[in-house]
Amino acid sequence: MSSTTAFTRRGFLTTSAAVGGAIAASPLLDACGNSAGKGGASTKEGIQAVLPTFKPLTSGATADFPSVSGANGALSNPAFLKYPTTLPKTVTGKVGSGGTYTGVAPSWNPIPPASNSYYDAVNKALGATFKSQPGNGNNYSTIIPPLIAANKLPDWLQVPGWMVSTFNIGGLVGTKLADLTPYLGGDAVLEYPNLAAIPTGGWQCGVWNNRLYGIPCHTDGMSTAGAIFYRKDLLDAKGITPAVKTAADFKALGQELNDPKGGVWAFEDSRVYLYQVFKVPLGGWYLENGKVKTAYDHPQMLECLDYCAQLAKAGLVHPDSLAGVQASNPSRFTAGKVVIEGGGTGAWNDGDAKSGIAAKPGYRRQAFPLFSHDGSTPTVGLTGSSGWVSYLNKDLSPDQIKECLRIANYFAAPFGSYEYNLINFGVEGQHYTMGPDGPVRTDEGSNTAADNIYNFFASSQQQIYNAGYPDITKANAEWYADTVKYAAPVLFRNLNITVPDQYSKIAAGTEVEDAAQAVGRGKQPMSHFQEAVATWKSAGGDALTTWYQQNVVDKGLS
Repeated sequence: MSSTTAFTRRGFLTTSAAVGGAIAASPLLDACGNSAGKGGASTKEGIQAVLPTFKPLTSGATADFPSVSGANGALSNPAFLKYPTTLPKTVTGKVGSGGTYTGVAPSWNPIPPASNSYYDAVNKALGATFKSQPGNGNNYSTIIPPLIAANKLPDWLQVPGWMVSTFNIGGLVGTKLADLTPYLGGDAVLEYPNLAAIPTGGWQCGVWNNRLYGIPCHTDGMSTAGAIFYRKDLLDAKGITPAVKTAADFKALGQELNDPKGGVWAFEDSRVYLYQVFKVPLGGWYLENGKVKTAYDHPQMLECLDYCAQLAKAGLVHPDSLAGVQASNPSRFTAGKVVIEGGGTGAWNDGDAKSGIAAKPGYRRQAFPLFSHDGSTPTVGLTGSSGWVSYLNKDLSPDQIKECLRIANYFAAPFGSYEYNLINFGVEGQHYTMGPDGPVRTDEGSNTAADNIYNFFASSQQQIYNAGYPDITKANAEWYADTVKYAAPVLFRNLNITVPDQYSKIAAGTEVEDAAQAVGRGKQPMSHFQEAVATWKSAGGDALTTWYQQNVVDKGLS
């Protein structure tokens, strides 16, 4: 997940990014969503047949760091050092046909009045009436099921990836949710240039049963589980330029930085981010000679846990981190009590810089270049391209669906465009003024133009921009440009898989994760983890592995 600012409405996503490195027993972190039901998934051939044609936009603002293509379809996100001052239009011709549509999406912000000047301005530009009905994000999972049960779904619905199972989207596609394949599949999407510019991985997250149903939002062309960060300002002060190529180098650096007597420890407990250093498969599953295997059985899993335990027993990990004590405002890393931590890349932004500098002037976060445990070529697993997918109601007529897709095309206008500014900030002079670092909301804008009113129904590929901190953007973009070369495929990535109900608890693997944590923190012997894995397997883990083999892999669906 790329570094962003409030301009992209993703500040609340940082938490999701921060936990993205966990190895789960199911592909939830890498697939777009799992749903209870009869089972099955799309086929490789079926997916390719319905995916929209990808065509980068040529009429948008020019990025200082354009997207870089990498391995296995990875595509870094464009980066901007300054907010564009010239706002090109990316939508031409008529958008709406005077229709009225209701859209429901979660919101973690104050909900604006139902009728306001910001809504009016956007509807005027659309030539249609889009009635946004934001739902409280904290209880969104309880808001939508009653609407489904009463057959009162809105015209347009946002479904966060972690709620796919709760809403049983696998059972709604084709019955309650519209099939968009005839309108967007293949070259049909070219009628909507902004939608065609969304990376292919995002669209794959909206495919069910070999048909395209969903419109991806906040698509990340280079979604990773995270990175390992260090306090660059603190290392600079010591005259240290890290050159970490192996796990041994990493430990040696930690030993050099560790100063418990001075109240400073080298590391946070970063086990889940060290998995990729040891090449433990992301997402919980991998293929070996055509056979599905759990990551718990991967040879590097035990080596990684042993390494983490070594760091802990050597006194290199902050004791509060080993005890599971969370710290915030400031975090141990921000306060300088810890020099190195793993985390989601969503934390590498201007907001982090502001809080860090407030805690200690000169604060600077930097990510280590990728490295592997043994000095071999590193890899980084790709997580799901989009965790936010919107769906249209099946009761809409073909003409209404086409009108909604033209509206979606407007919503998906890229950063730095005229349309982007309107849907995110409103009308210049009324809802915002342009400052040196971009739009600044007026009082009226602050009361009406709430975050993510429209971006949860369609949005462009993510971008990197940090208002007032071009050095962070530059470092971030350069890190991604290098990292994209090492992108590795992940089993079941971007697939919507319907897993039978009886495996829902075993898929979580909670007891195994707890055991891995205890071993990695040096509190239990390795046998503790191995026994937990054995119990997990006998309780249903082996059966779940067989299910994936027979129902997904053997059928050529992965």
